[in-house]
This record gives sequence, structure tokens and C-alpha cells, in this order.
Amino acid sequence: MNTLLSIETRNAVLLKMAALLEQERAAIIKINKADVEAYDGSDISMYDRLKVDDAKVDEMIKSVTHLASQEDPVGIERFSFKHENGMQIYNKTASFGTVLIIYESRPDVTVEAAGIAFKSGNKILLKGGKESTNSNLKIVELWHEALKAYGASTDWVEYLQFNRTETQAFLEKPTQQVDLIVPRGGERLIAFVKQHAACPVIVSGRGNNFVYVHEEADLDIASSVIINAKTAKISACNALDKVLIDKNLPNKEDFIKSLISKLKTFDVQILGDEALSKFNHVEAIKSNDIWYEEFLDYKIAIAEIDSTQDAIAMINKYSGGHSSSIITTNEASAKVFMENVDTAAVYHNASTRFTDGGQLGLGGELAISTDKLHQRGPIGLQHLVTNKWYVHGNGQIR
Repeated sequence: MNTLLSIETRNAVLLKMAALLEQERAAIIKINKADVEAYDGSDISMYDRLKVDDAKVDEMIKSVTHLASQEDPVGIERFSFKHENGMQIYNKTASFGTVLIIYESRPDVTVEAAGIAFKSGNKILLKGGKESTNSNLKIVELWHEALKAYGASTDWVEYLQFNRTETQAFLEKPTQQVDLIVPRGGERLIAFVKQHAACPVIVSGRGNNFVYVHEEADLDIASSVIINAKTAKISACNALDKVLIDKNLPNKEDFIKSLISKLKTFDVQILGDEALSKFNHVEAIKSNDIWYEEFLDYKIAIAEIDSTQDAIAMINKYSGGHSSSIITTNEASAKVFMENVDTAAVYHNASTRFTDGGQLGLGGELAISTDKLHQRGPIGLQHLVTNKWYVHGNGQIR
């Protein structure tokens, strides 16, 4: 077992990693280009996540630099109690031990997620997708260089070059201690990990996010939020897939026509319920199953809805439990919606694209959890810890 590294060492390794990423920038981009060229490009969102350019390297550098500036999440006192027998009792945060991150396509996870897990005192096991193997191995090489620079064991960051069968065997019977697994990727990957894992899994759930345009919506806000949340980054789990429009919305027809024409400028495929499918450029929805689907594509489904209560019920039935937004000038309706919609993040007059550790003030995130236990929504540095009881006595017996 690796002894917990001091916070000074952890921060120094992170800053060294930032310097190495800058130094090796061109090499990383060149190696990634080979990964990108080898990818068949069949999945547009996978392709988007695979690519590393200067902006991506900048983000990686920013994330480890920021992590180094954050407070140590380990050893923070959460509760203290003086027992009547004189014992002093504390509850403090503690690292999990070993965190396995299984992910598809995204070489930036090799920096950002690994960095968060490392800063919070954990040993990291990384299992990336085959499409990004070369990029990932190059980045892990830099982690090892950064660790060695401060006399820390390279065991702190380990890359598992397993195929699917070997990964399944490792999940079911790990050949080393694993305390927590974080899958980062599509629904198939998450289901595979949940099915086979022998230890706790933080589920970074699907998106399938909804925007509800309330009858008292500011239509300019509604339009800009929908366009941003749908088109800014289609591969993101916080992107928008579904829009519910209140049937009592004034100027409803004009708003819908204007929205359709704006979506068409981005080549978005528009699916609509009975009320919507009478408009040009809208295809009729053939099955209600579409409401469960996360698109990760230039595709949107729009329906008319009778009331706020119906919007809440529909979102709670179909969404992925990730993010939802109400567009309204009515504070009371917003409050009812936000309190009753069962998603990890709820918005009033803002885009779902902000469900992100950096945007919500956490610095970065390891994953966005749609589970309710442990932590919901973005899992930041301060959440990637468990806790431990410290009890100090001088011979007390019970």
C-alpha cells in the first residue's frame, strides 16, 4: 500500500505535470493526430471527445494548475465530540485508497480526472478506450515523470492496457485493491461496469436534458438558452435533447417558427409531437421511447405540454436525472419546478450547459453523478473523499 503523499508533494507533482504538458504540447498533439486518423469517425460525439488540439492542452494545464492551488480535501474535520468519559472524537475526510477510472475516447480525462483523484490522496488506475491508447500512454508517461521528479512511486498512476475480456475479469476479480470505480462514457460502458464491478461505482449518468418553456417565459431567453444548450457542444452530457412548450404560451406559433428556423441554421434534425409536427421541417415522433433517448447529436425533440405539473411529471419519467431548466418570469412557478424536478441540477432561465465542475465553482470534476448516494451532480475534489473516525483516549473502556 502506498503511504499518503504529503499535500506539498501532491501539489508539486501537479505543477510539474502542468510544466510537462506545456513542454510536450506538440508531441501530445502529434500522437493524438495518429489516434484521430486511425478512428473510423462513425460516432460524431466520440470523434469530438477524442481530438486534442492546443485549446484542449490549455484546458489540461489549467486543470492541474488549479488543482494544485486548491485546499487539501483530505483530513478536514467534519464533526467533533467530547465524550463524557474524556475521549476526544473527530470525524475527518479520508481518501478512498485506489480509484479506477474507465473511460472512452477522452485523453483529457487522463489529466483532469486522474488529477482530481490524485490530489485527493488516491492511487489511480486508468483504463482508457482503444481509440485513444497512444494519446493516453503519452500522458501517463508524463505523470510518471512528474512523480519521479519528487521521489514518489510511479505506482500512484497506473495505466491498464486491457481488452474488453480482461477488463471484465478485472472488474469481477481485481488483482489489486480497488475501492471505487468511476466510468466515464456512454450508457453501454456504464451498464457494463455496473454489471461486472465488485466494488462501489459512481455512475456518471446519461444526459437527456429538458428545457420547459413556461407560459410566462421571456421568449428571447427561451430561444437563446435552447440554441446554446443544443448546439454549443453536442457531445456533452449537459447538452439539451428535449423541449417542452407550454400550450398557453402567448405568441406560441411565432415563437415555434422562429425556433425552428434558428435550429435549422445549425442543421438540427427536429422531431415533434402531434402539435409540433404540423410545422415545416418537423418530423413526427413515431414512438414515445424517443423521450428516453440521449441523442449526442444535432437532433432535438419538441412537444407541447399542458402545465408546469405535466412538465415536471414528463421530465421525471423520461430524463436521465442530469439537468433540467425552466424558462419563466414567474418566480413561484420556477420554485415549484425546481423543487419537484428530480434532476441533479435544476436551472431557472439558464442553459443546462453549466452542469460542469468548473462552471459550478468546483474547479473541475471527476464525473457528473446521477446517483443520489454519496454525491449528486459534479463530483469535485472535495467530494472524492470518504471519512474516518479518529478517537483519542487515555485508557477508556466500555
